[in-house]
Amino acid sequence: MRRGSFVPRNAFTLVELLVVIAIIALLMGILLPALNKARQQAKAIVCKSNLKQIGLAANFYAEAWNFFIPRGTSGLSKTWFQLFMPYLSERSIGNDYRNVRMYRCPGYPNKNQTVCFVVNGWEFSGPGDTSGHAVDNPTRIFGLKKLDTKIYLADNEDGPGRNILTQEGDPGWDMCDVWSIVHLANDTSTPDNRRVARTRHSQGGARPGCNYLFLDWHVEWIMADNVTYKSWRFEYDF
Repeated sequence: MRRGSFVPRNAFTLVELLVVIAIIALLMGILLPALNKARQQAKAIVCKSNLKQIGLAANFYAEAWNFFIPRGTSGLSKTWFQLFMPYLSERSIGNDYRNVRMYRCPGYPNKNQTVCFVVNGWEFSGPGDTSGHAVDNPTRIFGLKKLDTKIYLADNEDGPGRNILTQEGDPGWDMCDVWSIVHLANDTSTPDNRRVARTRHSQGGARPGCNYLFLDWHVEWIMADNVTYKSWRFEYDF
């Protein structure tokens, strides 16, 4: 009996495989930017939430200490992230600030960084002072004006000018505060001196900016070029 010449088809042809691969590549090209954008937005949301929790701790600390809050980090006293630990909803392990996840921004490139925010350590002598100077002593916020427009914490910049802190006393431990125009995110002349992140949570790439915690303890994303020294100057009745 003569065998038939019909051969059952049980595999894709080369052309069909190439078409499938092309479709998958096209879908990946469309979906990956959207997924990356969603991932970055999620990091920004977590960062905002962490700052908000720190703000609540700062408020509790102020109420417990006659409305005084810690400022700069170059003095001999403990820093804000050490002082706020008893007032956080997240308890540290062994009273070690490095175990507090709220002190970290998921958008910080180096995951070894233990301090992802910088504090306002800027003092001004009067309305005409546009330069100011560093301050380490605690400040009493009771009676300050325009708390909703005054910055207390901001995203920490990354890069060659910023040290990675892995433990207390590391080089750069005293550089986690802001007290000069060159530290601001809108300063592009001396980027190595910048302490406030310029592009941490940029929106669309063309809008560099980061998250800020204000003295009324609300958190807000602001474009880098819209934040000047005036937002860091505590206003008193001089």
